[in-house]
Amino acid sequence: MKTRDILGLGCATLDELLFVAEFPGADSKTLVRHSEKQGGGLSATALVAGARIGAICSYAGMLGFDETSRFVARNLQNEGVDTALISYRDDAAAIRSVVIVDENSATRTIFFERPGLVGAAPDAPSESEIAASRALLIDHYGGVGNVRACEIARRSQVPIVADFERVDVPEFETFFPLVDHLILSRDFSQKMTGETQPRAILRALWNCNRKIVIVTGGEAGAWSFDGESVDHFPAFPTLVTDTTGCGDVFHGVYAATLAWNFPLQTRVAWASAAAAIKARHFGAQRGTPNRAELELFLSDVKSRPTQ
Repeated sequence: MKTRDILGLGCATLDELLFVAEFPGADSKTLVRHSEKQGGGLSATALVAGARIGAICSYAGMLGFDETSRFVARNLQNEGVDTALISYRDDAAAIRSVVIVDENSATRTIFFERPGLVGAAPDAPSESEIAASRALLIDHYGGVGNVRACEIARRSQVPIVADFERVDVPEFETFFPLVDHLILSRDFSQKMTGETQPRAILRALWNCNRKIVIVTGGEAGAWSFDGESVDHFPAFPTLVTDTTGCGDVFHGVYAATLAWNFPLQTRVAWASAAAAIKARHFGAQRGTPNRAELELFLSDVKSRPTQ
């Protein structure tokens, strides 16, 4: 029996944003015009995006007993993400990031610390909890735990949605081939495959376990491959303020709509629209739309006359 739409296992962070007129040089003092704290992290942001459009989401990664971990757990709870399956460990800790936002150039510089283990636990959650999920969401954190969870998910016929940004992590070569819904950015997938064109990238990422491979290219749109044909999905026009978290939001909305058995074209459209809306706001999670906002955006786009 399925009890949730998305089970997420990966990274969750506390992001402290400092807004300055311009990024400072060495040995200088700079006025911080504004500061704020937001939740972040690949899997956590994806779960928040899924929860905001109505998906039943649970986070089951590792956290510690530090204040940063407590902030992360509270943020997820406030967003409606179930935290009962979190693995609390003495050797784990949430990532803390300090993000310097240069308002004049609209750029950001990220400093982060990772004081403990992050991501999927090596021995949790239980096999029954994974099997009770309509989709499993992982990122590159928690290698041994990712391998275990992916193997259980495949046995239980639970689709696996992945959000990867690095390959130099433990067990990557083991869990990477197990993912059946692989969604990567164009920049990262180019580095991985050595290919430059979307069609070649998609084919290089394909294996017998895949059901869908998607490469996202920001304003260039997204490309998908199902083993037979390549399709291109244009991006939605938007005013870009900050792309932080856009890929994670895409993953979360895709996973939610996959859990709801939406067709591929609708999954990509909803995910792309949610990322476009989020891009109008600073930070990983601020501006991520709820379902009503997302449907209104899509309705407005559909009603515009074709140029």
